[in-house]
Amino acid sequence: MRTGIFGGSFDPVHQGHLVVAECCREQARLDRVVFVPTAIQPFKQSRQPAAGQHRSEMLALAVGGNPAFEISTAELDRGGVSYTVDTLAALREAYPDDELHLILGPDALASLPDWREPARILDLAGVIAVERDGLDDVAAIVQAPRLTALLGPERAREIVAEKVVVPALGIRSSDLRALVAQGRSIRYRTPRAVEQYIATHGLYA
Repeated sequence: MRTGIFGGSFDPVHQGHLVVAECCREQARLDRVVFVPTAIQPFKQSRQPAAGQHRSEMLALAVGGNPAFEISTAELDRGGVSYTVDTLAALREAYPDDELHLILGPDALASLPDWREPARILDLAGVIAVERDGLDDVAAIVQAPRLTALLGPERAREIVAEKVVVPALGIRSSDLRALVAQGRSIRYRTPRAVEQYIATHGLYA
């Protein structure tokens, strides 16, 4: 099976996340997409996210109707700072017969050389580069010298050729948190069940 690995804080999950996952499932011909909520992101250690249980439960509400979407709590269970290389190694054991593909947005792709053991990451999984229509240029991103050196010319060409183009919805989790804190509506930016969960549990207020 071709399995996409989609990591992030998902604090909270929103429609943009779901659109990216569905576009990757379709365009990259994935059999499933596994959402992996982080415990603590290496580059965002100064911000305390909502409790992992809340974020995973909101994810479950958001993806529950799609049989191709799954959730892994590997990083939440492990705790501490979440490093993708450790997660991929664990998922390789969990899905030994699957072909793993790491879903990366443009910022994540550009910063890949700065991640822990990036070469091993590329040994453990393929890369699906996400390009927001009209905003990003994956071809330009992979031309950065450090990224080109990491990927190699053949893999860089493959990533560009197989990129996934998604609508530029302009929805960010940080904006949703700010709206909730201001007492404003987040309807239609996140699934209704997630909106209600946030209100019920008083998150971000």
